[in-house]
Amino acid sequence: MTDDMKLVLSKVPAVTLGFWIIKILATTLGETGGDSVSMTWLGETTPNAPQSWLGGYLIGTFIFGALLAVLVWLQIRARRFHPLLYWATIIASTTAGTTLADFATRSLGIGYAGGSLLLLSCVLISLFTWYRTMGSVSVDTVNTPKVELFYWITITFSQTLGTALGDWVADSGPGYSGGALIFGAALAVLALLYYATSISRVMLFWAAFILTRPLGATVGDYLDKPVAKGGLEFSRPLATAVLAIVILALILLLPQRPGEHPRAEATA
Repeated sequence: MTDDMKLVLSKVPAVTLGFWIIKILATTLGETGGDSVSMTWLGETTPNAPQSWLGGYLIGTFIFGALLAVLVWLQIRARRFHPLLYWATIIASTTAGTTLADFATRSLGIGYAGGSLLLLSCVLISLFTWYRTMGSVSVDTVNTPKVELFYWITITFSQTLGTALGDWVADSGPGYSGGALIFGAALAVLALLYYATSISRVMLFWAAFILTRPLGATVGDYLDKPVAKGGLEFSRPLATAVLAIVILALILLLPQRPGEHPRAEATA
């Protein structure tokens, strides 16, 4: 690094193997946690009923949306990277994404295709607006309130899109375990592209970030859905609690450092 550059620390963690492991587990927890509230506790089981839009999915979305808003506010107010706060916000976004995706694809009656298209449009609009406003959508630049707001809006839309994609693929034939294999293979391809090509790292990051969500969604559904539907029928609250404990242990055990990028010193 030259003398006229300084190191700027991001408010999000460096993208390492540990980051991806925790992210996948967090998305799985988001699925089981979201379903625990909307289905187990609020009793929302109707797969496609536009007339029942004011039900468990919408109430669950309000609950997790409120929690997400508070955590995002705390994250933006924080002066530096806090691992526990960051991952709590990620988990809130993925649980809110679960209930919001179910509301869009099921309660509104627009189906998986309509819901996925709507949510993909939201992700692309968010990224485009972020890029036009700030000049970059790299997560290493997340260190100001404005960029953080763009980051969390994009994160939440991507989590929601991933849920819809995961449900769409799983319910189209492969089942939950088959869907997990498909999205796992897609992530392996992205990893190969990362190491073997010069494709934009920023683009590969966002593609991987989106795909980890349907992987987590299908794994979560595989854990808690009935055996008759291809799941293992584990208790949703119990699966959620176990995943939370594992995530907490990994956050404490794996190195957690903020991302960083060089930025030129402002000239006088």
